[in-house]
Amino acid sequence: QVNPVESGGGLVQAGGSLNLSCTESKRLLSAHAMGWFRQTPGKERAFVAAHSGGVAYYADSVKGRFSISRDHAKNMVFLQMNTLKPEDTAEYYCAVRDSFYHSPDPNGYGYWGQGTQVTVSS
Repeated sequence: QVNPVESGGGLVQAGGSLNLSCTESKRLLSAHAMGWFRQTPGKERAFVAAHSGGVAYYADSVKGRFSISRDHAKNMVFLQMNTLKPEDTAEYYCAVRDSFYHSPDPNGYGYWGQGTQVTVSS
């Protein structure tokens, strides 16, 4: 069973950095795309970044500030977030897709973690 678990969220001042981690208990083949999404109360879950086939994909709002990476040996994916802004405040979720190809649509991901809260103060 696929069961991603996120960690690394917290409270940080604007301009600061956080590094989120996602680990999965079951060894995944490199054919699975993995992504990060975020959600604020009353809004839909939004695409942040994805990693597939050695290629990283980003939402326009985080390009140049966030970096996604993956450690296949450890079955982990990371999201390094720099120059954080108050509008980055959200619950962040790690997701696994049953496909090699990434997708910015959260409906394309079948496995989700419980989320980790990121709060950026101004």
